[in-house]
Amino acid sequence: MPVVRRIFSRLPEPVRFLINKHRELIRFAVVGGTTFVIDNGVWYALKLTVLQDKVVTAKAIAVLVAVIASYVLSREWSFHTRGGRERHHEAALFFLVSGTGIGVNLAPLYVSRHMIDLHSELADFISGSVIGMLAATAFKFWAMRKFVFPQADARPSVRPLRVVPEDERDVA
Repeated sequence: MPVVRRIFSRLPEPVRFLINKHRELIRFAVVGGTTFVIDNGVWYALKLTVLQDKVVTAKAIAVLVAVIASYVLSREWSFHTRGGRERHHEAALFFLVSGTGIGVNLAPLYVSRHMIDLHSELADFISGSVIGMLAATAFKFWAMRKFVFPQADARPSVRPLRVVPEDERDVA
């Protein structure tokens, strides 16, 4: 039995209910965490090497790389049961929403760097990676469900996680 199902079967019923109810949001959060790591890895690699004097440009490139990864993960995992659009329309809307999300993500870093004149690593991280990422994530979750993947259950759904009876559990 897969580890996730084994853990799930040991959770109290109210927790299992919430996980099943919010499965899409949880998956979106996992994709967000993955792209957060991609975004910051690329950003710091660029800003500490070839783009030392162009921090906002480095962040824009990093966010773009993360957005491409996000499309693949969102389409195939987070929103895998949603759809309602032809794939090229879906992709175009995804990148339009993500482009708007890039602006939302960059705004706090831009304000921090160029309006408030903060130039520390901590200020960059808080404004660029915490505030910007949280604001962009909230916007994107809403917009993805509303515009990009508007129709629930458009593709084959997954079965909800269930409690595995004691006699069916693998005992290792």
